Amino acid sequence: MLVWTIVAVAAVMAIYAIVVFNRLVRARQMVNEAWSGIDVQLKRRSDLVPNLVETVKAYAAHERAVLEEVTALRGAAGMLAHDDVTARAKAEGALSAALGRVLMLAESYPDLKASANFLELQKELVTLEDDLQMARRYYNGAVRNLNVLVQSFPDKLVAGAFAFPARDYFELPDPGARNPPRVQFSGSVP
Repeated sequence: MLVWTIVAVAAVMAIYAIVVFNRLVRARQMVNEAWSGIDVQLKRRSDLVPNLVETVKAYAAHERAVLEEVTALRGAAGMLAHDDVTARAKAEGALSAALGRVLMLAESYPDLKASANFLELQKELVTLEDDLQMARRYYNGAVRNLNVLVQSFPDKLVAGAFAFPARDYFELPDPGARNPPRVQFSGSVP
């Protein structure tokens, strides 16, 4: 009788460990999927930057320092490790701030402000920033769910045994970088 009780308890514990393990794997995959969504949006923004810089450069040749800063920040963000969430958040925050400064240049150049190409790039950037914000929220929600599982008892025991670490949130270090670049359209967008 004692042997059957021990076997039953061991079986229940094994089943519980399997259920928790599978739940942790599912949560980890949700975080990986969410990070992939952020990565896609960051890549789209990175691809948009050269077009924006070239358009502004054509009108504002003497604003070279701002344009070089955006180009350098884009390159620096692209060189970071794919899974280094904290460093990527910091680099992307700096890039967002620099892009805001580029968009503010349009105020000084009426021809640039009226350029159909520039207006289209502004529109794309605003849409992209909104998509990036949604991807960040999804990622941070997935991280929250994984972290709750990893840090809650008794799931924490299974997470520790199978090396499921808590993940970092995608947070911008500069409070001002949390706001998307302010874009004002002076006319209608085609």
